[in-house]
Order: sequence, then structure tokens, then C-alpha cells
Amino acid sequence: MKKSILVISITFLLVSCGSSFQGFYNKHKADLGTTSFQVPNFMKAVLSTISPQVKNAIGNISDFKYIKFENVSALKRQTLITEMNAVTNSGYLDVFRKNELENTRIISVKEAGVVVTDAIIFIQKGADVAAYYLQGNFDPEKIKAFADEDTFNAFSNDLLQNYNTNLNPSFNP
Repeated sequence: MKKSILVISITFLLVSCGSSFQGFYNKHKADLGTTSFQVPNFMKAVLSTISPQVKNAIGNISDFKYIKFENVSALKRQTLITEMNAVTNSGYLDVFRKNELENTRIISVKEAGVVVTDAIIFIQKGADVAAYYLQGNFDPEKIKAFADEDTFNAFSNDLLQNYNTNLNPSFNP
């Protein structure tokens, strides 16, 4: 009886701790072939200068993390998908999920009433994997639009271009 209670208690503890995107990010940011960045508090001004198209697409951002894995093996891809499933199963609601052998897309959110407060966008296509974490106040319909691959790609390219431009300012007047 005591062993059963102990096993149940340990299982509950492990399940309740869950996974987080920050944990996923920290675990993989130093992996070979990975590009990653997060916007720390002192750089929040960068987020306010995002192009009007991006700002209109997502709304107000208070936290932003991005990680991209290139040319990963099939085993690594499956590991990343499994880890992301653990993250999205810990308090997130799936807005969109597509699981195929060579193409996995997950859009999961946390809500406060009718406003999305956290969004995870995870895309695996072939040997490449990318994930975004956004925190702020977002229109749920606009977050759902990322289920369309063209919308997601246009958003990614615009956001990364704006972010890189803000990190590498020109010294020419």
C-alpha cells in the first residue's frame, strides 16, 4: 500500500512539473547546427520596431524566443517532436496540429479569456525544425492563420529580417 502511494505521488509530481519552452530552448540552444535567439528584457525596444505587417499579424509581444535546427537526423527529429509534445501537453491548447512523416506543424496556445497570452509555433519539414515562443496579447484568429504554411513562412522571414536588422544597425548616416 505504501509503495502504491509512493509511486502515485512520484508520478503526479513528474506530470505536474511538466515541460516548458524555456527548458526546451535551454536544452537545445547549444546543439550543433542550431540557430537560436531570445529577446531579453533590456532589448524589448527591438520588439516595438517590428514592421507593421508583423505587428499586425501577432499583436503585442512581451517575450520572444526562436530556435531552428538544420539537417537533423530522423532520430533527432523524432526526439524534438516528442519533447515539443511534452511542452504543449503542459497547459497548452492545440489550435492546429498536423503530424506526418516529413511534415509536422503544431500551434498551441494558452488563453486568458478571449486573448491568447502564450503561443508556441513548431514546424518540422524534412530535416529542418523551427520553433517560436511568443508571449503577449494576441488575437486568436491571427494565431490560427499560422496553420497556413505560406503565412508562417512569410511571417518567419519578415520577423527574422526585422530582428537581424535591429541587431546589426548600420553606422552609415
